[in-house]
Amino acid sequence: MKRLLVLLIIPALLLGFMIAGCEPEEVVEDPVEEPVEVAQEVSIAIGAEPESLDPNKMTSAPAATVSEHMVENLIYLNEDGELEPALATNWEVEDDGWSYLIELREGVTFHDGEPFNAEAVKYNLDRFMGKGEFEGEETAIFAFLLGEVDEVEVVDEYTIRIHMDELFAPLITHLSHSFIAIHSPASIEALDEGEDIEAPVGTGPFKYAGWDRGEQIVMERNEDYWGDVPQLENVTFKFVPEGSSRVIMLETGEVDAVMDIPFAEIERLEGVEGLEVVFEDSVRTVYIGLIMESELFKDNKELRQALNYAVDKQAIVDAIFAGAYEPSSAPIVPAVFGYHQVGPYEYNPERAMELMAEAGYEDGFEMELFHPTGRYPMDATVAETVQGMLAEVGIEANLTTYDWGTYLEVINQEDPADAEHDAYMLGWGTVTWDGDYGLYPLLHSDEWPPASNRAYYANEEADALLEEARRELDPDVREDLYADAIEIIWDDAPWIFLYDQVQVNAELDRVEGLIHHPLENISAWDAYIVE
Repeated sequence: MKRLLVLLIIPALLLGFMIAGCEPEEVVEDPVEEPVEVAQEVSIAIGAEPESLDPNKMTSAPAATVSEHMVENLIYLNEDGELEPALATNWEVEDDGWSYLIELREGVTFHDGEPFNAEAVKYNLDRFMGKGEFEGEETAIFAFLLGEVDEVEVVDEYTIRIHMDELFAPLITHLSHSFIAIHSPASIEALDEGEDIEAPVGTGPFKYAGWDRGEQIVMERNEDYWGDVPQLENVTFKFVPEGSSRVIMLETGEVDAVMDIPFAEIERLEGVEGLEVVFEDSVRTVYIGLIMESELFKDNKELRQALNYAVDKQAIVDAIFAGAYEPSSAPIVPAVFGYHQVGPYEYNPERAMELMAEAGYEDGFEMELFHPTGRYPMDATVAETVQGMLAEVGIEANLTTYDWGTYLEVINQEDPADAEHDAYMLGWGTVTWDGDYGLYPLLHSDEWPPASNRAYYANEEADALLEEARRELDPDVREDLYADAIEIIWDDAPWIFLYDQVQVNAELDRVEGLIHHPLENISAWDAYIVE
């Protein structure tokens, strides 16, 4: 009976709706949610602005970090220290090291559409060395990297042969250096006389899109890249000297990754959701160079050694870097080929004062110490700490700092008599992982400014050992030569040997694929944004 009533009621209700001019309510399905498109853009905050993007003027890791996204090397040194093909596909040693045959990648074009070929490689290497059509012109500041090359020969469209003037063991490794990257010859020829490269035109995965001086450099994806085209549409490097400011920008999402977070922030940041602290090795040593031609330090080894005994490197490492760094035990770090332990100099203020007295400065002295701010982790804090330690033995160190570009100009006086400082703070990353790169440019007498031996150090015996190590192809013999050279350099004390660095960076979880490289680069060509 109930079933019959239901059957009678339903048609009656439907009839009622129709009479009232109403249709039955339609069933609406829930809409399918479309996936949210994520902007494929990454911003990275670094501590210093590149001093230049011209390979003939570049001298720093920030310049290398930025430029490697746009211009490429013949050979790439990966994060495991292994050499990989890049614009070169194969290389072989000929004639017992007197020449090198290098085969080049075919079908590659520069960002301006010009073809990459052997002529382009020769053009770039000749410009770097001041050879060929560039004979007599200014060489690259880092021309020592190819210092023993006699000639670059074009064998055919995609093959070059490098002829040596002297045997040179680290040549292939040096070709992986970021400063020996290949630019479009047409773009260089379009420069006005005396003009440097500011907008690199390379073959890399990203193309130059703009440089706001003091603020940032922007790059856009190279849609015609010969390799895997990046997922990122844009990469921006922002220049932020203060470590605490970089951290704030990361936490607020203004940037996606930062280099060199303050060590005091590590523990806190490790507990922040959506953020990862990244620890990575480094090949950098940090030191305070002493002007060897100054009235204070010339022919005064005792006084230079006194400064090394006066500075407590372990205390600096423990208090400022939470024990993550190591006091320097050589002019190069242990990971580098040719490393030989001779230190560290112990902290011994009594010995420092004895040596000062022997040098005729028993009552102390005043000196000018220049340092950067923001280029290296806690660099200004380290300089202030060193200042306090020197004061304990009667040395008054007056501190002066500049922005990074100006700083390099100020401490790079070709005539040491023009130097207004007695000492300067710098770091050096041996980015080829070969002792030649860590010792020759900083400590050979041929490398005084405008090259990198800013201490104006000269020792004939050390020079001879470093030169012989470049020519020696037997790695065991090379190691012995570097050991002898390092012992001489350590005893001469042209630097206050401070500490060997490690990297502590940070990134947001939403970015994947960033490469935090031991060479102190953050590489973004494999990166992408996720939600």
